[in-house]
Amino acid sequence: MSRIDLVVAILAGIVQGVVEWLPVSSQGNLALFLTIAGTDPAVAVQLALFLQVGTTLSAAVYYRDDITTAIRAVPGWRPDSAYAGENAIASYVVVATLMTGVVGIPLYVYAVDLAGQLTGGVFIAAIGVLLVLTGILQLASESVSMGIRDAPTLPDSVLVGAVQGIAILPGISRSGITTSALLFRSYDPPAAFRLSFLLSIPASLGAAALTITGAGGLPGIEPVPALAALGVSSFVGYLTIDALMRIVDRIPFWVVCFGLGGFAIVGGGVVSVVV
Repeated sequence: MSRIDLVVAILAGIVQGVVEWLPVSSQGNLALFLTIAGTDPAVAVQLALFLQVGTTLSAAVYYRDDITTAIRAVPGWRPDSAYAGENAIASYVVVATLMTGVVGIPLYVYAVDLAGQLTGGVFIAAIGVLLVLTGILQLASESVSMGIRDAPTLPDSVLVGAVQGIAILPGISRSGITTSALLFRSYDPPAAFRLSFLLSIPASLGAAALTITGAGGLPGIEPVPALAALGVSSFVGYLTIDALMRIVDRIPFWVVCFGLGGFAIVGGGVVSVVV
């Protein structure tokens, strides 16, 4: 392990801890950062998925009361009252997670194979295009949000779980696309972010499991830098969630998507020309 590896790992943890909760692609931006730092694109995608474990811990700690409530409701869960009262959150997470697996696992194989065929500027520019598309979706969702709901339903679970599965592709924002789907379903921003963040916990653990299984261990990084990155991403992630939930009604996140996406497209073109 070199000092550079440790510095890159810490910086990667900071990037993950901040952008995981914004409607920009944490996976895409982290893969972009790692690619610029000299990591192979295929390995960068795998590392970006694995480092979501740190921010998963952030969400689990921040929403520990919701998680406790959902767990306590499990023994009394019945199909006829799946989305009533305290059962609603548990049913939402379970159904949406199943849908994420159905959609996301096949796309994961495709995403890693595709990233292995893309190099340098092409990979960066592709991420930029997907970031811009995420920004367009976020802008459109804000224009139709009615802000009248706060409890999930079965259609919500199926829809949000399916779109979360799509976010396995590099450049698609998990929080952005799931929050947008909930805004389309007439949830107000705080409720949409809360439901999106709760769903990130099983999704991120599943993505990390896929990464470890597919790579036969920690891909492309030694244990010490990996632990450093996870610790930093967890700490920074908790602070970011807290700050975001305080100002969620004031920031037009689609602007961030457009800015980062445009930067990636331009930067990818420059890299292609240089290479």
